[in-house]
Amino acid sequence: MEQQFQSSVEQSLYHYKEGLGKFTQKTPEIAQAYNAFTEACFSEGTLTQREKQLIALGISLATQDEYCTIYHTKGCIDQGCSEEQILEACGVAAAFAGGAAMSQAVTIVQECVSELQQQRH
Repeated sequence: MEQQFQSSVEQSLYHYKEGLGKFTQKTPEIAQAYNAFTEACFSEGTLTQREKQLIALGISLATQDEYCTIYHTKGCIDQGCSEEQILEACGVAAAFAGGAAMSQAVTIVQECVSELQQQRH
């Protein structure tokens, strides 16, 4: 049966998780090590999880990684970031990475925020 999605964001997140699941089945030791590393990186520390998600979003934009941009936009929302905070982080990324970051900020990020906020209401 084909999976039905309410939004393109939901479809992208599903596609990423599906791929990660297959990768984990084929290379469990690599996936487990990577997951443990990223969990440690994103755990609360001197920086909050919220701050770490904003940083990750900026890096995702600067490196033009669409899946990470979607994933970390969701992470920002999940950590309670406002749309204004998310867009300000996008502005910082654009100041660093130029037009490539800005083009994703004005398309992918805004689409994610809109779709994810609608799902919460």
